[in-house]
Amino acid sequence: MALLALLQVCCVAAFAFLLVAAGWQDLRTMRIANGLSLAIVASFVVWAAAGVGLGRLAPVQVGWSLACAATVLALGTAAFATGAVGGGDVKLLAAASLFAGPTHQFDFLAVTAIVGGLLGIAILAGVRIGPSGRSEGVLPGGLPYGPAIAAGGLWVAASLVTV
Repeated sequence: MALLALLQVCCVAAFAFLLVAAGWQDLRTMRIANGLSLAIVASFVVWAAAGVGLGRLAPVQVGWSLACAATVLALGTAAFATGAVGGGDVKLLAAASLFAGPTHQFDFLAVTAIVGGLLGIAILAGVRIGPSGRSEGVLPGGLPYGPAIAAGGLWVAASLVTV
């Protein structure tokens, strides 16, 4: 049983690492690799299986997490269709929503929105953001939202470790 608990902790650590990598990549390139989102999904599958094996997570909770992620993906896809967000952002947001599940979904989305808003204000104010040094006081080519999603996901990861 201790091995499954360790496996869950390692999956949450991988989740956190992948979020940081995605946020950094988005800052540098305005793109988020599909592999990062897929790796988060894979980490969730292992985390959830270990949780069910330990009796810490009911299969119905896994189902609700999948439903939350599917809802976020559907809404994100609609936002992508209007040009409001990037495709990589939508995939990362949905993947991270798996870990958030219904319990942490509101916190995840709230922290993501707050950090995204602060990032947008900073860019508009001319603060140099990331290695590209965006500081024109406008949002040329959009807002790198990966760091905001990473912040929300890290909030979730911290919540999962303390639970």
